[in-house]
Amino acid sequence: MAIPVWLYVIIGLLAVAFIIVATMLAVRTHRNRVTSGKEDLVGSTAVVLTPLEPRGTVLVEGERWTAVLDSGTAAPDEEVTITKVEGLKLSVTRKS
Repeated sequence: MAIPVWLYVIIGLLAVAFIIVATMLAVRTHRNRVTSGKEDLVGSTAVVLTPLEPRGTVLVEGERWTAVLDSGTAAPDEEVTITKVEGLKLSVTRKS
């Protein structure tokens, strides 16, 4: 029993289409900027959980962090901007 030529053509076209789509997705993924780690936190906004006098706790992207305010105090539910990350401690400034 012989396999028809058109079946070979269809299977070949499907294989080529799969390779093209997989290559396009891989290139797009490779070009995306990494959005994790210290680089992503600096400049983002955090919400104060415990008063920053000048040390307290803030919430960033659903995670609790220890933070140190550059000057003054910040009350709970106030927004602050992250200026620096040092290990597990954030340096923050009041949002103007």
